[in-house]
Amino acid sequence: MPQNTAIVIPCYNAGNRLESVLNGLTSFEGPVIVVDDGSTDGGTDCLSERAVQALRFPENRGKGHALLAGIREALQHEAVQRIVLMDADGQHDPGEVDALLSASRSTGAALVVGARQIDRRLMPLRSRFGNVLTAWISAHVFRCPLSDTQCGFRVLSRAFAESFLAQSRGGRYETEMEMILFALREGCVLASAPVATVYEPGNRSSHFRKIRDSFRIYRVLLWAWRR
Repeated sequence: MPQNTAIVIPCYNAGNRLESVLNGLTSFEGPVIVVDDGSTDGGTDCLSERAVQALRFPENRGKGHALLAGIREALQHEAVQRIVLMDADGQHDPGEVDALLSASRSTGAALVVGARQIDRRLMPLRSRFGNVLTAWISAHVFRCPLSDTQCGFRVLSRAFAESFLAQSRGGRYETEMEMILFALREGCVLASAPVATVYEPGNRSSHFRKIRDSFRIYRVLLWAWRR
């Protein structure tokens, strides 16, 4: 994996899953930035023993704020030209980072988003329904070419990261939707790459709140449509 790439991992109460994710990145030579979004479960204690950059929020602010803080830190490295975003809860396989980077290089896309298989055997019902609905709205209203708009496993070009960072105020899960809508509005090239669909039984690792966070995502879509 090239040294001109940084990995940003937002983390909130991921338990021992974070350590497993970091174990899968031991061969990665670029900066790895973990943003502790106010965790209280001791899962980020392992960071002191790791060759990673750790940013810590004193209290939970939301995934979007953690992502922006990590992106901002990654851009401090002048050599970094691509930024990989991935979750701390094990839903993103570190072994697939190189495939996402290959898709970024081959397409020249400003933003590459992982595309999971929407399968009832692999994905919980509420996640499956939300993913299908937001993808349908994005395709039919905004002409978005992505089959999966909710996957947080992504690659951003440096130029795109700088532009998005300059205009985003951050938030929770809606920030990932804002990122796609911003790319579409700016006429950026978007691409997708297949990634594994990984969920724990009962989706225990997810902090997504079905009503509250879904409302925020659809509010962002409505706002974009009205513009």
